Amino acid sequence: MSFKIAIIGAGSVGFTKKLFTDILCVPEFKDIEFALTDISEHNLGMIQAILDRIVEANGLPTKVTATTDRRKALEGARYIISCVRVGGLEAYADDIRIPLKYGIDQCVGDTICAGGILYGQRNIPVILDFCKDIREVAETDAKFLNYANPMAMNTWAAIEYGKVDTVGLCHGVQHGAEQIAEVLGAKSPRELDYVCSGINHQTWFIELRLNGRAIGKDELVAAFEAHPVYSKQEKLRIDVLKRFGVYSTESNGHLSEYLPWYRKRPDEITRWIDMSDWIHGETGGYLRYSTETRNWFETEYPQFLEAASKPIDPARRSNEHASHILEALETNRVYRGHFNVKNNGVITNLPQDAIIESPGFVDRFGINMAAGITLPEPCAATCMSSINVQRMSVHAAIAGDIDLLKLAMLHDPLVGAVSTPEEVWQMVDEMVVAQAAWLPQYADAVPAAKERLAKSKVKTREWAGAARRNVRSIEELRAEKAGLKQAG
Repeated sequence: MSFKIAIIGAGSVGFTKKLFTDILCVPEFKDIEFALTDISEHNLGMIQAILDRIVEANGLPTKVTATTDRRKALEGARYIISCVRVGGLEAYADDIRIPLKYGIDQCVGDTICAGGILYGQRNIPVILDFCKDIREVAETDAKFLNYANPMAMNTWAAIEYGKVDTVGLCHGVQHGAEQIAEVLGAKSPRELDYVCSGINHQTWFIELRLNGRAIGKDELVAAFEAHPVYSKQEKLRIDVLKRFGVYSTESNGHLSEYLPWYRKRPDEITRWIDMSDWIHGETGGYLRYSTETRNWFETEYPQFLEAASKPIDPARRSNEHASHILEALETNRVYRGHFNVKNNGVITNLPQDAIIESPGFVDRFGINMAAGITLPEPCAATCMSSINVQRMSVHAAIAGDIDLLKLAMLHDPLVGAVSTPEEVWQMVDEMVVAQAAWLPQYADAVPAAKERLAKSKVKTREWAGAARRNVRSIEELRAEKAGLKQAG
């Protein structure tokens, strides 16, 4: 087989390498072309060197090109994968810092909540540029695989406004299933059969079977509470399981910021989170982790390059969906996964236009969703709160409508639980002004926002959050890694 895959945001070096090696685990794909594109020539150079080393070490005819000219990379591509972070860590830092001034403490802030909403405003104009290029220069009916957050908003914009065949991909379902299999004592995650459905990062395991035996709420609660690690790291998820009757796919930290109940007061935050790792609820945890990872990679790059000389091992192929989808589409080997697509009746009690995450099967005919799923009412209600925010956020980003953006922010579950309307209005003005360089659709709104900020009497505070940690130095990271290696 010979076709072209373009990766936009290929400067996300570690993730691009994973996708690349996964895809090359499919024997039929050895002759394909990977076209890498990014706005950073530096990052492109690093990832191309790594991928070239992999190709050489494995004696493959695979072609790898890299360019900052996105349209050139997309020319003739059959598949386009996006892993972009518009605004980089600079804008992301404001997604965390500014809401903290108004009492909004986020762990991740990239899906909904204050940070996720602004992230969507930065991404959507760029996503539409991608879609325009795909329509004009890629293969006819090219498929766009979006890995970038905010997943639902990006996918919504690409389908509704970009008019490109798009699927959103995430790994939350797989990771949640691995946890459940572990607490139930399964020898392998393959022993667990499940139906997991909802919206991205608010997906619910509504049916569980272990080796054919149905698993109920009480057994699952007992298994999680008895687990020596998860009972401490996933306190909030376990509490939601007890109250809702079903387990959420999302990590303790992620889930805490999608709901209005657990991060509304500092003492409540520390009660429900765990500080053993950022993903369990630390204030700005993913920002710290991302910053440390970037610094570590820049410093330790020679080691990453050396590791690229190892043979590709198909047994180590990851559970990221992309390679499996491409394999199914091209070879007709059927793949079952969970995909972010427009609802269109797949989930009976969510809106038709919503971007849902639900089970589907892939073969040469495309992605075929399992239709007719009905969520438990509490799960549907929680999803609806976020869907309404997502819809308004997408429409605000398309129109550059700052008033609609403020209303979207006001309706966010955690923002609404913490902040008054006056605070929300000022916070949005402040975030739009701070991020104006990445928000071209709001250019006309920025001068008035600056005037309002100059006259505002809404009080703010400089607050690091309820559970903030400092970014660790390279020396500290090395010491930690050495300690873990010694302990192992």
